Amino acid sequence: MTDKLTQLWATKTRDDEWWSSFVTSPLAIVANYGAVEVPWITPNRITAASFLVAVVATLGILVGDSAWFIAAAILIHLSHILDCMDGQMARYRKVSSPIGSYYDRLTDQVQVILWFGAAGYAAYVQSASVTPVFLAMIGIAFYGLRGYTKYIALEIETARDPDYLATMARVKQVEPTAGLGFGLRANWAWFLREQSKVLAFDEGVFIFMLSAALVFDQLGPMLWVFAASQVFWGLYRSWRRGENIGKTHKLPLQK
Repeated sequence: MTDKLTQLWATKTRDDEWWSSFVTSPLAIVANYGAVEVPWITPNRITAASFLVAVVATLGILVGDSAWFIAAAILIHLSHILDCMDGQMARYRKVSSPIGSYYDRLTDQVQVILWFGAAGYAAYVQSASVTPVFLAMIGIAFYGLRGYTKYIALEIETARDPDYLATMARVKQVEPTAGLGFGLRANWAWFLREQSKVLAFDEGVFIFMLSAALVFDQLGPMLWVFAASQVFWGLYRSWRRGENIGKTHKLPLQK
């Protein structure tokens, strides 16, 4: 049992997002303990199931009453647990593929659009104000900008240096500092360090933020936080990537 859990824990993304890191990803490991032994459960089917659950959660938000809001919050978490499971299973079985990674990331992006678009509509119905709709649109647009500038930067850097991605992969390697085999103090220290990631306002934060807003029926304030955080991070990341490109293109390639 311990060996299998250790192998599963090793499939966890080292530098995971907040909430994903210490909630949904560990829950996915627990679910995968049985699922990885079932041949017909594949990573791609889990990706499809995650997206289907995300769509049902979106419909729950659109319905708009308290019971459906709570159901949607639960389904959002279930969708994200499945989203963590597919990558873990692929790494455990050693069947990771580019096409699987592509669809996993694509559905992640679409889910954010669906969830916050639905939240904007639900808040509009509640308040009779179009402001929540514009907040949702602004947040979604600038969240998309974060990913767009990342891939523009990658395209520019790899055009200059074909080994850029391999170099960055080596730089970003993170050694495990917690989990199975580490003591209580090490795990507690890791947990405290993870809390700073809440300020990144990425998908891991969205899972918690949107779910809490649904449970407490506070979609309007949540959308203000969503829009403001994405405007900040979208503009900041765009500026930083431009700065980095400017610096690296002034340097000669290392032979």
